[in-house]
Amino acid sequence: MSNFFPFDEQKGYREIVKIGDVTRYTGFSLLTLEQGESFRGETGGKETVLIILSGSCNVRAGEEFFEDLGKRENVFSGKATAVYVPINSNYEIQEIAGKKLEIAVVSALAEKQYAPFVIRPEDVVVNHRGTAGYQREVHDIVVENAEGKVDRIVVGETFSYPGQWSSYPSHKHDKFDPPVETEMEEIYHFKVFPKEGFGVQVIYNDELSLREAYMVKDGDTVVINEGYHPVAAAPGFKVYYLWLMAGPYGRKLTPKDDPKLVSALKNSN
Repeated sequence: MSNFFPFDEQKGYREIVKIGDVTRYTGFSLLTLEQGESFRGETGGKETVLIILSGSCNVRAGEEFFEDLGKRENVFSGKATAVYVPINSNYEIQEIAGKKLEIAVVSALAEKQYAPFVIRPEDVVVNHRGTAGYQREVHDIVVENAEGKVDRIVVGETFSYPGQWSSYPSHKHDKFDPPVETEMEEIYHFKVFPKEGFGVQVIYNDELSLREAYMVKDGDTVVINEGYHPVAAAPGFKVYYLWLMAGPYGRKLTPKDDPKLVSALKNSN
């Protein structure tokens, strides 16, 4: 089964990455609601984060009710609003702005049950990373700011500037080798502005027995369960990707940079 899932425009709820197919811990779905529509779901054994990509809604998670969530017109227009829904919980989403609502439903297998909570734009931690050639803006949605409030899931957004690389210098996190590296699989969901543009997702390992590249368009999804995985934005186009991570050894991410690449970069300066 391929790790690349091209965008397929459909209404309602559609599961794109099912846990157990190409992933062990993480799943990804999209929900699109039109004016006044609602959706009910349940988490089962998966803790879930509902990231509002565009539009506004009310969300009921278990016994908690959160009103008037989401203000951005699209992912490029502001910081995210999200809702954490714990395992073994029901939830309901109601569109309230009279226009299209798009939500990323990301999940991870979990054991501990916590309380539902909202991540508002002011709770998102913004990081400016990189230098000339690989500058980007990284938004932590459910990362260290959610420690002690979630079991396994890690979620954020990266905004790559036109013509720039991100997730660079290339890094990976597919082996448990503390303190050098931890094991976490990852899912990327892409948006491109303007949507006619594209980015490039590269995935490779040290031996180059894995060496792949995908032309990623607006709405595409990629699963990364092995290897280094840098992303490039075509000149003139912004590339966004929502990222979701989880693994068997806790939530602390310890990525390992490609040592050959890092050494070559140092020697070239």
